[in-house]
Amino acid sequence: MSLRIGRNWRHMRRYRQILGILLKYGFGDVVDVTRKDLISRFGDKIVPLFGKHVDSSMSRAERLRYAAEELGPTFVKLAQILSMRPDLVPPDVAAELQKLQDEVSPFSYEDVRNIIKEELKQELETAFSHIDEQPLAAASIAQVHRATLHDGKQIIIKIQRPDIQKVIDVDLEILSDLVKVLRRHSLNTVVSDPVAVIAEFDRSIHRELDFLSEGRNIHRFGQMFADDPTVLVPSFYPDLSSSRVLVMDFVDGIKASNLEDLERKGLDRTVIAERGVQLILKQIFQYGFFHADPHPGNILVLEGNVIAPLDYGMVGNLDDSTIEALESVLAGIIHKDTNRILRAFDALGITHDVANRIALRSDINGFISQYYEVPLQKLQVGDLLREVFEIFRAHQMTLPSNLSLMLKALVTVEGLGRLLYPDFDMVSEVRPYVSQLMCRRYDPRRRFRDLLNVFDDFSSLVEELPRGVRDTLRKINAGELYIQFEHRNLEKLTRELNQSSSRISSAVIIAALIIGSSLVIQVPVGPNFLGFPLLGVLGYLVASVLGLILLWNIFRSKR
Repeated sequence: MSLRIGRNWRHMRRYRQILGILLKYGFGDVVDVTRKDLISRFGDKIVPLFGKHVDSSMSRAERLRYAAEELGPTFVKLAQILSMRPDLVPPDVAAELQKLQDEVSPFSYEDVRNIIKEELKQELETAFSHIDEQPLAAASIAQVHRATLHDGKQIIIKIQRPDIQKVIDVDLEILSDLVKVLRRHSLNTVVSDPVAVIAEFDRSIHRELDFLSEGRNIHRFGQMFADDPTVLVPSFYPDLSSSRVLVMDFVDGIKASNLEDLERKGLDRTVIAERGVQLILKQIFQYGFFHADPHPGNILVLEGNVIAPLDYGMVGNLDDSTIEALESVLAGIIHKDTNRILRAFDALGITHDVANRIALRSDINGFISQYYEVPLQKLQVGDLLREVFEIFRAHQMTLPSNLSLMLKALVTVEGLGRLLYPDFDMVSEVRPYVSQLMCRRYDPRRRFRDLLNVFDDFSSLVEELPRGVRDTLRKINAGELYIQFEHRNLEKLTRELNQSSSRISSAVIIAALIIGSSLVIQVPVGPNFLGFPLLGVLGYLVASVLGLILLWNIFRSKR
């Protein structure tokens, strides 16, 4: 069954633009495997024949980054998310994609006025006392303006770019189609399981486009740290916000990455490092709800070494089952129990594609042995987790997005600590939380509750099993039991067989025409043309035309 490429003709220009940029940056293999599907829908002009190629000395990771920047906001956001998933992309690609620049030209102030009026159902002057016409920052999704409320409060307004939703939706449809083609042709890509990645990205980007969702995140973080004087979370104004407009308090501080200004203001970098790391550790281990991108540029520092995180669009959640699996992994490491770790991985659902569990067990044993005797103060969480990600990639294990974001947040926040204070000891900061996890795991009250849950599950199984068996037997007796299966990578073979059979049929027809025409020419009947029976001449002409068409199709398919 042929794959629908391009759900609408309005996508054709964007298809061509994407393929042209991929060719430009040396990703012709992607264009080649999609060429037939695209030509069958849009014609030959959809695929660029050639393009301006970049410096061949650039690495694949560098070319991927530049291509993403040129392809626009959807691809920039996708690349940024991939940079946070070392379990999905190689380390060099993840590191390169972290350099992506998400800075674009601002849209007009007139558009700002129109969007605010459309979203808030009131004029800009009615909602705000003043708004700066020049934005503080402009990115691919939105831009930010400083403003003042009628009561004098200083705020910022985050306004979504005009029509960005439509642009992203078109790109997502194209991306979804392209990765399905790549999977069908078994093309080796830098991303593990690209179809699942695009599906997850679709959900993630639409959450990010909903500014009310970000506002709810701000409110939740504000409640979590309401009693902590070392953390400032800006207030969110729901009455002045919508899915495309976000209003929150203006925070005047110094970025944690600006070391010179921190020193000039007399702020304590050691204290800032500890507070920044504690901020994320509390979110992860105490609340199970965390800021997923705590890089130094997303954290402001105020007087008194107070820290204020920014950009609440990307967050992670850890549910009870994930936390329990993490506890099992930690217990397995402490007791050198590889089987317990594997069972925890099974519970997370990340081992179903593992082809060789013996090799996986061996790699886990090697990892534990390598770090087990190392003094804690010499451990670096970032290096440790990078090796974990390498094991996952080697065995095609894709982490749940929330767990991957958590691990990446730990790596990022350790980088923040070492940037501010080179001798920062991340392990010492994490150790109390790990101890709390282990104490909670062996809490008698919890073990008793877990035992009750086991009995409850067993009771449900005993109750449901006879009914399930009876229903299955009934379907078998009635001939209503069907088995569904998915065949992979057979579409190409099916297509080639269909093409071959069509060519053989055409060749047989052409041969029959030639033989029949030759017999007719031997019999002097009917009207003549140049001394030969007209019917025979027509047969030769038809056979010649069909033969040329057949040769052209064979030549084009080989090309």
